[in-house]
Formats: sequence, C-alpha cells, structure tokens
Amino acid sequence: MTCGEAEKMVEKALSKKRFTHTVNVRDKAVELATLYGASEEKAALAALLHDAAKELPKEELLQILRENAIIAGDAENSPPPVWHGVCAAILAQTRWGVEDREVLDAIRCHTTGRPGMTKLDKIIFLSDMISAERDYPEVEELRRLSLQDLDTAVATALRYNVEWMEACGKTIDPITRRALDDMERIVSAR
Repeated sequence: MTCGEAEKMVEKALSKKRFTHTVNVRDKAVELATLYGASEEKAALAALLHDAAKELPKEELLQILRENAIIAGDAENSPPPVWHGVCAAILAQTRWGVEDREVLDAIRCHTTGRPGMTKLDKIIFLSDMISAERDYPEVEELRRLSLQDLDTAVATALRYNVEWMEACGKTIDPITRRALDDMERIVSAR
C-alpha cells in the first residue's frame, strides 16, 4: 500500500474530524522523521494508518482481535481504548498489504508505547499526541521537546499519559507503564 492509497482509503473510512487528525499526524510524523533521520515514507504510511480502525464498533474490533489471535497476542485483555491500534496493524498486514514490520509495529503501539520503542514507534506515538489540532495544557511543552530531544519528549509524553489516566481513574495498559519505565531509564542513563 502506498501513502496515496492509504490516504484515499482513510479519507473514505473516517469521519472528517478523524481524517483531519490523521493528516495532521502524518504531517508531524514526516517533520519529525526528517529531523531525526528516520524514513519519511514509513512515517507517513504509519501515521496515515494509525487510526484506520479507530471508528469501528467495539464488537468489530473484538472480532478482529479474536480472528487474528496469533497476531493480536494478548491485546484482547488490554483496555478497549487501545484495541484500535492493534486492529489497524492487523488490518494493515492482513488486508491492505503492508509487510514492513517497522510500520506495523509503529501503528500497533501508537497509543500505548512499548518497551524498546524504535525511532519510528516514538515518532508515531509522539506525533499522535502533538498533532496540530491538539490543545491540552501540556501540548506546547511536548511540541517544544519534540524538536529538541525525541527520547525526552516521548518519556515526558508517556508520563503525562499515565498521570492523565490515573487522574481520570482509567485503566492503564501495563505495556504503557513498561514503556514509561524503559524510556525513563534511557533518558536518565544519558
């Protein structure tokens, strides 16, 4: 699947608001890929597909996870708000012809992060959090950090994510906590 094909597909599949977000994430991901020496093409493709399953009904997401249990792993036991990333990666692999493991992994972990995040994982995770339409109180700090130090920006974003979830009483995916621990270890070791 090319970036052009991905953009056309998600434009048809997503609401106008979600498509605008997707394009904004793509633009930010390409900017960060250029800045940090990652593949702009991979960043664009992963960003375009990251929320491709976001507006599917919960029952359909669950069905995708169950029908692709080997690929999905333990995702069914994760909090439902993170299922769409895993499902988008599954659909990209099984229906849309995406074979690049780096792209698939970045799509899969764009909401949770993961220990051992690649540069592309970090770029997609962060781009999703700081895309142009985002306007939460900490977004400007994260945008500034994203242009200075990718690892520090991702560690800070993960920390905020955990803090927000705790403040709201929401279930935090254990992968996110492990990703935060990993990123904080990386940043503090420098």
